[in-house]
Amino acid sequence: QVQLVESGGGLVQAGGSLRLSCAASGSIFSINAMGWYRQAPGKQRAMVASITSGGSTFYADSVKGRFTISRENAKNTVYLQMISLKPEDTAVYYCYAEAPYRYWGQGTQVTVSS
Repeated sequence: QVQLVESGGGLVQAGGSLRLSCAASGSIFSINAMGWYRQAPGKQRAMVASITSGGSTFYADSVKGRFTISRENAKNTVYLQMISLKPEDTAVYYCYAEAPYRYWGQGTQVTVSS
């Protein structure tokens, strides 16, 4: 079992920045990839970014150049640095970990005002 706790969401104006954190606990030795999804109102949950234990990253086209995912293995934590935020980035952001099953955090709200 892996437990994930997210933090760092909030309200920000368009063009602003936020950093999300996701701390893992439990069977952390089995974690391979970690990442973030988001779900906007009325839409399906969609991949935002991911990072493997080796550091390989993936980004959705909509966030490339604005979001950066990183991982601090010593703290079992993954981060999502978000800059140049847009109103369309407004969503609940969910952290996940593959260990090997996919575990999810509880979600953190990000609201970008225009």
